[in-house]
Amino acid sequence: MIGTETLDRVIGKDVYDEAGQKIGSAGEVYLDDETGQPEWVTVRTGLFGTKESFVPIRDADLTDDGLRVPVSKDRVKDAPKIDTDGHLSPEEEQELYRYYGMGTGTTGRTDTNRTSEMDLENTSGRSMAGTGTVGTDVAGTGRRDTDGDGVYDDVQGRAVGHDTSGPTADDAMTRSEERLRVGTTTEEAGRARLRKYVVSENVTQTVPVTHEEVRLEREPITDANVGNAMDGPAISEEEHEVVLHAERAVVEKEAVPVERVRLDKTTVTEQEQVSADLRKEEIEVEGGGDAERRR
Repeated sequence: MIGTETLDRVIGKDVYDEAGQKIGSAGEVYLDDETGQPEWVTVRTGLFGTKESFVPIRDADLTDDGLRVPVSKDRVKDAPKIDTDGHLSPEEEQELYRYYGMGTGTTGRTDTNRTSEMDLENTSGRSMAGTGTVGTDVAGTGRRDTDGDGVYDDVQGRAVGHDTSGPTADDAMTRSEERLRVGTTTEEAGRARLRKYVVSENVTQTVPVTHEEVRLEREPITDANVGNAMDGPAISEEEHEVVLHAERAVVEKEAVPVERVRLDKTTVTEQEQVSADLRKEEIEVEGGGDAERRR
């Protein structure tokens, strides 16, 4: 079970689902106003961690690898879209309870406040900034939240600045800025397929063909052929028949393989520009006199 004493180990850690799949990284922890125990954690998902989803942390486990929550990655992906604006209204929290099948939560529940890296104190008397009550003293420090704004004042009534190291930070201020982390993801861009179909085309070729024709030949009577010439009656009627032959073009078709065709893939690398608006903190000096301004 995750308690308030282990919140500094939760924020910023990797978050895994019940099957061990990585979901994203932990952003902010939201405490139950009635019990003071961690109830929800926002998980940054997406390519650049720009999307945040609320995930129940009540039954989560903290391991060496990170935070393991009792829900699936797909469940977190489709969670209700709720702004991480510092608190959950009762309606928003009930919507999350219904979505994750957790019943209605604690009876008489009020708004749930968040705890982030900005709110964790590194003192033994740990308290959560932003949830103080007017006049509440921080044990062992002599500081009170005199105006009820969630910022504890020192003994002279001066507000202690919020830094990433907590209200008990030293006199240095941490300046942070966003950096652009660019990666790639593979997605389907299209499909190609081979399809075979039949077309017809007219092909003309010239083929030589032969045929026989009748030619009349005459030869004189000689001693060599006189015997054949005198064979038969002197005067008679006769018929002789000759068979003529001719060639004609004959067309036959056959299917023969001519080539093999297949699809192959090649990887082409090109340069693509990406841009994003990055935020950064600037530090300026207010007051301090002329000497301080000149410096």
